Amino acid sequence: MTDENSNLENWKRNALKELKKQDIDGIFIETPEGINIKPLYTSEDIKNIQHLNSYPGAEPFLRGPKATMYTGRPWTIRQYAGFSTAKESNQFYKKNLASGQKGLSVAFDLATHRGYDSDHERVHGDVGKAGVAIDSVEDMKILFDGIPLDKMSVSMTMNGAVLPVLAGYIVAAEEQGVDVSELSGTIQNDILKEFMVRNTYIYPPEPSMKIVSDIINYTSKKMPKFNSISISGYHMQEAGASLVQELAFTIADGIEYIRAATKTGLLVDDFAPRLSFFFAIGMNFFMEAAKLRAARYLWSVWTKKLFNCNDPKSQMLRTHCQTSGASLQEQDPYNNIIRTTIEALAATLGGTQSLHTNSFDEAIGLPTDFSAKIARNTQLILQNETGIADTVDPLAGSYFVENLTKELIEKANELIEKIEEMGGMTVAVIEGFPKSEIETSATKRQAKIDSGEQVIVGVNKFKSEQQDPIDVLDIDNNAVRDEQIKKLKKIKTLRNSDQVYHALNNLKKAAKENSGNLLDLTIIAMRGRATVGEVSYALEEVYGRYGVKQEIVKNVYKNSYTNKNDFIEVDKALDNFKNIAGESPKIFMAKLGQDGHDRGAKVIASAFTDIGFNVEIGTLFQTPTEAVEMAINLGVHVIGVSSLAAGHKTLIPELIDELKKRQADDILVVCGGVIPAQDYNFLYDAGVSAIFGPGTSIPFAASTTINKASAQLIRMHNYRKSRTNNN
Repeated sequence: MTDENSNLENWKRNALKELKKQDIDGIFIETPEGINIKPLYTSEDIKNIQHLNSYPGAEPFLRGPKATMYTGRPWTIRQYAGFSTAKESNQFYKKNLASGQKGLSVAFDLATHRGYDSDHERVHGDVGKAGVAIDSVEDMKILFDGIPLDKMSVSMTMNGAVLPVLAGYIVAAEEQGVDVSELSGTIQNDILKEFMVRNTYIYPPEPSMKIVSDIINYTSKKMPKFNSISISGYHMQEAGASLVQELAFTIADGIEYIRAATKTGLLVDDFAPRLSFFFAIGMNFFMEAAKLRAARYLWSVWTKKLFNCNDPKSQMLRTHCQTSGASLQEQDPYNNIIRTTIEALAATLGGTQSLHTNSFDEAIGLPTDFSAKIARNTQLILQNETGIADTVDPLAGSYFVENLTKELIEKANELIEKIEEMGGMTVAVIEGFPKSEIETSATKRQAKIDSGEQVIVGVNKFKSEQQDPIDVLDIDNNAVRDEQIKKLKKIKTLRNSDQVYHALNNLKKAAKENSGNLLDLTIIAMRGRATVGEVSYALEEVYGRYGVKQEIVKNVYKNSYTNKNDFIEVDKALDNFKNIAGESPKIFMAKLGQDGHDRGAKVIASAFTDIGFNVEIGTLFQTPTEAVEMAINLGVHVIGVSSLAAGHKTLIPELIDELKKRQADDILVVCGGVIPAQDYNFLYDAGVSAIFGPGTSIPFAASTTINKASAQLIRMHNYRKSRTNNN
């Protein structure tokens, strides 16, 4: 043995002794992905890694889809935004484009996502909230007024109502004088992940896949610059998926979409080069960068293996990324600027093609111009001041990153193979496999945060005694809805109703007979000024509107919680309640309006079940009246409302009014989610008993809810007793 080798062996022995002295549990840190992180990596750890010989721009594209990457051109700054009306959004887009943004990314309101016009009775609390309201081609024309669509790349996050929205964009471009072949951008069109996590679906899985394949078919023939689908893992991670789950389920979704398109007669190389991806970037810095490298490898290998691509571009994964919304915190919100910067750096070191950086106030409400400017400038600073665009894949060769990349590839492969054995992702989705896996992961993660095992600065550790007030954008929902209804009435007055009727009938007929291209037929209807709601309803008459029973994950939260002493107060409160009521507290978890983001509601339902509540969970998209009816029939003590889409000032007071009308106002109402502190007094005045903002620990929320329910039972008992005595 040489002196050098002997010295290295001595160093290793001494290093391990030091680590053992520090009492590092088993030396390894196990991540939610099941990856054991060692405290030290050396050249020994990369000896057998095959992908080290890969080059950027060459199969399997692990180091990047282009040889030059950012040295040739930096990533596209593509900020995602939509503000209430098309006019306001248009002004915001123009301002951002003038300040250095390079592409548009449109956020639609929930009424549009779910295929309802703004005048529909089910969406009065959702119009213009969390995105722009689009009811017709006329709204699309205003949205892109003064923005040349032959020159501007446009990304649209739309899945459920994808046909009328994409058709409306195409017709708006035509009326700008732009041929469909000149349009560039992306339509998300990723319906499988909607059934897993985001839930802004309209139709069942099978006809939804027909819509996806028709869009791929149309765009591959007529829109050569346009990405026909953005296969999204973003919403999976936001819903609580581990990075392995996000990777595997996203790649499996992509495989399923290729299968669906090739069944229509398309050749894989005719459309696969225009498929794109969309990933979340959270706070696990090195693993997020490794994840994008692993994703490119997995896509390249699986597409070649299953579809025998001849064009290398069919194996090339190109991706947009967005920094995490779930990592943003209400407490000390300026910390979110740091979080977003770290996540943006991970995305760019991982080789994203475009990026959206979240605003620091998004855990509180919709972003303001002030916060949106900081988010955009974060990317400009990274591009122009850091030097990270000076070389391709700067993390390549890192002992740690290369190992993470390998581990992610191996673990994601195992999960993809399991889905393939099930019969593919459509079958897996119908059976509820990915949804269940993600919900279990989310519940475990929340337990680790609540118990302090996973540190969130300013939330469960290093808390500030004083919180700085933050200005929050407030949308006048009623004013937006009134304006949209006026425009709808005008359109319906001026259009040729017979023409619209025939166009919608032709669309229905094609859906019934499974013939023709549904996007082609929708474009004809939208040209005649059919509305988003009318097109969606025409298909709903054939396919039906999809809904599923909500399931509750059990025996995960409490089992994953490390500090059992935190449940002492909860157990005391439970015993007290049972002594008063003679039963366990019953809570009904409600999701009101068209917001399908149900992670919060599902995690609370799971945790409260483990804690000892009798929990019932409502179907998604309930009206306040429907939620009250169900709660009364179930005989609950509490209704818990989860609000994430800014509809709380409309929907929660309506629910409380409905309880009063039904003489059921002895049922307590508590709520949580993204609710600005400035709205708390409004909700308390309306009758809400407790508000649990982001970062509230579940044991605290549980004990508070139980104690308030106990006090309510005593009040009601005393009230009835006094009435009896008076009589």
